[in-house]
Amino acid sequence: MAYEEKRAWIMLVVSAIAYAVYAVTVLSRPGPLAQAPYVGALLWITGASIVATIVLNIAVSIRNPKESRRDQRDREIGQFGDRIGQSFVVVGGVLAMFLAMARLDHFWIANAIYLAFTLSAVLGSVARIVGYRRGFQAW
Repeated sequence: MAYEEKRAWIMLVVSAIAYAVYAVTVLSRPGPLAQAPYVGALLWITGASIVATIVLNIAVSIRNPKESRRDQRDREIGQFGDRIGQSFVVVGGVLAMFLAMARLDHFWIANAIYLAFTLSAVLGSVARIVGYRRGFQAW
């Protein structure tokens, strides 16, 4: 498995687990959902997922330092995954803008943005993994 594919798997797994933990944490709190205290959980889980991703990437790099070299194919697959992922950041930004214009609670705006970031990471990683597994045809 290529180094960049391992990094994509790390991002996929960490992002999915972090969002699942966040969703369970927020949904398990009593009371109306829009009034649930979410800021602390959002900050802690986001921070923990960033640290976990960094630590796991370092661990993969230490195991085989020569493997971390990128070639042209790695760069093209990475750019493809970035384009897929960034499209969801744009969609999330537009959704957050509409939620703000509708004057919805901060809870919904923050969660729309966090969901967009998670979808960006997950789907961008899936695009990279598919590029490595099934081949990649540059446009």
